[in-house]
Amino acid sequence: MISTRSLIDRRSALCGGAALALGALACRSSSAHGRFDVLLRGANVLDGGGAAPFVADVALSSERIAAIGALGDAQASRVFDARGLCLAPGFVDIHTHSDRTIFEWPGAESRVLQGCTSEITGNCGGSAAPRVADDEDAGTSARWSDVRSYIAAWRQQGAALNHALLVGHGTLRRAVMGSVDRPATADELARMNALLEDALDQGALGLSTGLEYVPGMFTPPEEIVQLARAVARRGKLYASHMRSEEEALLEAVDEALDVGRRTGVRVQVSHLKAAGRAHWKLLDGALAKLERARAEGVDVMADAYPYTAYSTTLTMLLEPWSREGGAEAVLARLRDPATRAKILREVGPHVEREPGGWELVVIASLDKREHQECVGKNLLEIAQMWSVEPAEAFARLLEGSNSSVSFVGHGMQESDVERVLAHPLVMIGSDGRSMAPTGSALNDRPHPRSYGTFPRVLGRYCRERKLFDLATAVRKMTALPAERAKLAGRGRIEVGAFADLVLFDASTIGDRATFAQPQQFPEGIAAVFVNGMLAAERGAPTAARAGRFLEA
Repeated sequence: MISTRSLIDRRSALCGGAALALGALACRSSSAHGRFDVLLRGANVLDGGGAAPFVADVALSSERIAAIGALGDAQASRVFDARGLCLAPGFVDIHTHSDRTIFEWPGAESRVLQGCTSEITGNCGGSAAPRVADDEDAGTSARWSDVRSYIAAWRQQGAALNHALLVGHGTLRRAVMGSVDRPATADELARMNALLEDALDQGALGLSTGLEYVPGMFTPPEEIVQLARAVARRGKLYASHMRSEEEALLEAVDEALDVGRRTGVRVQVSHLKAAGRAHWKLLDGALAKLERARAEGVDVMADAYPYTAYSTTLTMLLEPWSREGGAEAVLARLRDPATRAKILREVGPHVEREPGGWELVVIASLDKREHQECVGKNLLEIAQMWSVEPAEAFARLLEGSNSSVSFVGHGMQESDVERVLAHPLVMIGSDGRSMAPTGSALNDRPHPRSYGTFPRVLGRYCRERKLFDLATAVRKMTALPAERAKLAGRGRIEVGAFADLVLFDASTIGDRATFAQPQQFPEGIAAVFVNGMLAAERGAPTAARAGRFLEA
C-alpha cells in the first residue's frame, strides 16, 4: 500500500498542470473573485469514481463544491490545511435502520464521526412509514402516517446527515393483513400495491423485503414479483434481505434474481453472507450466481459489512410456526406449558445450525430493561448464571422484554467476509443505526458496525489486508452506493456536486469499536462536511443540522 505522503509527492508532478487548468476553469465558472466559504488546501483527492488520487485545493460555496485545482490566491472564511490528508466524498451508507433512531439522536454521532454523510433506511422489510396501527414505537410514529408526513416530521426536526427511505414490504403486509401465515388475497395484494405506489410517489427510494422476518417469511415469491413491478416502472430500487442466509442461501439468491429477471427491477442483495459454519461453503456459489445473472442482463448488486458477526432479534432463533402473529403471539405460546416445551426443544437445534452454538449468541439489548445484567453475555453464560438450560434462559429473556431482545451472532468466517468485500459487485453498507452512547442506548452493547464500518474498511481491509487500493475502497463507499440509489449530486468530488466530504489520514484511519466496547468512535478523521457545513472536526461533532431528506 502506498502511503499518503508518497502519493502526494508522486501525483504532484504528474497532475499539477491538469489541476491548475481545472482550478482555473472552476474559478471562472463559480466565483469571479475567488472568495469561498471553505477552502481545503493541498488535499489528496479521491473523487469517488475510482480514479487515481490527485493533489488539489477544493473550495466550497454554500452547499456545493465550487472549485477544484490549484487555487493559489483564493480566499475563504475557513481554510483547512489538508496537506498529507485524503479528501473523499462523504460515505453513503446504503443499508441502515435509522428510521426511528434519528429522532432520538438527530446528531447521528455514530454515523457522522465515521465520515458517513448520507444513509438509506427502511431496510430488511421494515420501515417507519407508512405507520402501522400496532406500531411498537407509537410515541414517535404518531407524528406521521405515511411517507409524506414522515418526511415532514424529519425535516421539522433536522439531522446532522442526509437521509433517504425505502418502504418495507413487511410494513405494508402488516398494515393490510397483520402477521398471518398465508398468501395475500387478490384484494389484499391490491391494497398493498396501492400503499406501495403512494409511498414511492411520496419520495421513497424503493422497496425492501425481510424474508427471514415476520411477516415477510410468510410471503410467496409471486407476491414480491407483483409488488416489484411498481418499483420497476418508477426506476427505483428493490433491496432484499433474502429468505435465507443459511442452508437455503443459494435458493434465496435464485429467488431474488428471479424478481429482477421477471420485472426488470434493480435488485440489491442486502448484507450478503453465509451464516453458520455448515453453510460457509455456499458463499462462492452465491457470488457466482450474482455474476452470471449480471452477465445475463439482471441489474443486481449487493452490499456487505466488514464483520464476522451479524445482529438481529432473538425471535429469529424460533421456528417459523412459533413466530406467527408477532410478539404477543410468541409470549402467549410461551405461557402454554406444552407449546413452551415444543419451542424449547426446537430452539436448540436451530442455534446449533446457526450461528453454531449458545456461546455465539451475545445479548445486545433488552427492550424493557429487565435482566440488564445479561447485556454483553452469551446465552450459555446466562444459563449458567441462572442455573437453567440455555433454552430456558432464552425463553426467560423473551418473556422479560416483551419478545424484544437483540443479539449479536458470531456466525461468519473472516475469509468469506474478505471475498465478499473485495467482489466488484459489492459495496459497503453497515446494517447499523444512527445513534450515540446516550439515552436509551447508554447501557446497550450494540453491534460495532454502527460506529466503525467505514473506517474499518479503510484501515483493516484496505491499508492492512490490502484487499483493494484506496480509490477502490472509497468508490465502494461513495459513488457506487450513491449511483445505486440514484442520489443525484452525491458520492463524488466534482464541481457542482453537493459538498458532502470527509477528510482523513489514510495512515491512521481505523475503527475503535469492538464487540466488547462497541460504542467507541473511530480515529483518523480530521473533518466531515454535510452540504458544505462542518459536521465534525477532530473526532467531535458540531451542532450543525445540515442534512437533507433525499427523495427519489
